[in-house]
Amino acid sequence: MQGKVALEEHFAMADTLMDSAVFFQEESDWNEIKGRLLDIQDRRLREMDAHGVEIMILSLNAPAVQAVPDAKKANELSRQANDYLAEEIAKRPDRFRGFAALPLQDPDMAVDELRRCVSDLGFVGALVNGFSQVGDEATTAYYDEAQYRPFWAALAQLDVPFYLHPRNPMPVDSRIYQDHGWLMGPTWAFGQETAVHALRLMGSGLFDDHPSLRIVIGHMGEGLPYSMWRVDHRNGWMTGPKRHAAKRKMADYFNENFYITTSGNFRTQSLVDAMMEISSDKIMFSADWPFENIDHAANWFDACSISENDRLKIGRLNAMKLFKLG
Repeated sequence: MQGKVALEEHFAMADTLMDSAVFFQEESDWNEIKGRLLDIQDRRLREMDAHGVEIMILSLNAPAVQAVPDAKKANELSRQANDYLAEEIAKRPDRFRGFAALPLQDPDMAVDELRRCVSDLGFVGALVNGFSQVGDEATTAYYDEAQYRPFWAALAQLDVPFYLHPRNPMPVDSRIYQDHGWLMGPTWAFGQETAVHALRLMGSGLFDDHPSLRIVIGHMGEGLPYSMWRVDHRNGWMTGPKRHAAKRKMADYFNENFYITTSGNFRTQSLVDAMMEISSDKIMFSADWPFENIDHAANWFDACSISENDRLKIGRLNAMKLFKLG
């Protein structure tokens, strides 16, 4: 399929590059990924051309800004990354768009930077790498917390999507992975961390207050499409009151306020199941370059056994509409 849009596709600057090194044990693997991360205008474009990807929406690598506890320094890094990305997009505006990196250590700073990126730089949304460390290395903030309501109001007013991207849990929250480091990162911990964060947003009442919000999560929904029924119907015979602020079922918010991408999960059975749960109108193609291969993503997607109408929606039309790329 030609004309695909891919939207979980990352880059790094010199100041954030080493944030990605921890995921690669072999020097040869890291050397390959390092080159991919730092490149935007060369190999990336060749890969896009070879595999039918017309547009990439680019975002900073993880955890980057979210791992800078000092809010002022996080804001400076955000602005640096966003300005750099805007310069790169300007070289090929027909092929690239941008997600804002945001210093959510300080919600007011994040609102200011979001507005600058959308209004002045032309970015199509924001991508944030999970929770933020605030004030010190050990203190974390999740975005269902009360101090973030003005941020969400501003996002709704600007009418742009928010991509909730994974990061690993903090060491204090990672005892379950002790002596099983292979489960960290994309194998398992990324998905679990992001799914819990997304459920916290649903349960907080956020989408009752701002029903127009649109949240994107990757990797075929971080396991959520296959869990929503149980989340809502756990021990359905019980008569006790609900213990969350949300007014509706979690599946209602998931179906109405969330989109998922195929990033890093190139399996037809998983795609078909997600289509049955959330519909093909809420799924978008992505690769997760440079951490996954564009050819693996594109070759699978172009040949997977779905209808051509669904392929067109997932591969292009849904993203064109959501991000107003037309």
